[in-house]
Amino acid sequence: MQSLWLKLWYMLTHRGFMTAVLVINVFGTIYGYIWYGGQLANTEPHFWLFVPDSPTASLFFCIALFGWIIGKHFKLIEALALVTLVKYGIWAVVMNLLTVVELGSLSPEGWMLVFSHFMMAVQAVLYIPKYAFGFTQVIIAAIWTLHNDVIDYVFGQMPTYRILDQYAAQIGYFTFWLSIACIALAYAVFSKRKGLQSL
Repeated sequence: MQSLWLKLWYMLTHRGFMTAVLVINVFGTIYGYIWYGGQLANTEPHFWLFVPDSPTASLFFCIALFGWIIGKHFKLIEALALVTLVKYGIWAVVMNLLTVVELGSLSPEGWMLVFSHFMMAVQAVLYIPKYAFGFTQVIIAAIWTLHNDVIDYVFGQMPTYRILDQYAAQIGYFTFWLSIACIALAYAVFSKRKGLQSL
């Protein structure tokens, strides 16, 4: 098993592979911002930064990947990437599956979103050994993430899933605890690395 992981890690950290992952994420990020175009058009400008959650998470990961490719660590971006990729990856999968429960089916685009967002979370976890952020970056990422939840569910800027509007309060509650779990994951990654460095 260890040998298999070492082979996988070699592939994941190969410059060519990371470049391919970066290109895929760049296109996915662009598509994500386009997907939010309709909602952004009906959003007050001072909320724009907080509306396209998934593409912004993907953008963070693009920047982190670029840093690794050129041999640098953008520590705050790495913390933001881990927390938000896992959060919004899981969140979108759950929302689309809830849509299936409500409607009994999901469009091909919906299933594409399920797959792509699941892979967002997976890639964030696969690259855990690459992250070099510290405690300060975890705190800032936590503030960003929880502030975004307030903007979404207090100021009504959450992603539009009209069929699920009736469950807005329950989704907001779920999203808050999902944020806490993802922040805890980032803290665990920081703590484990700190512990290894002290050995």
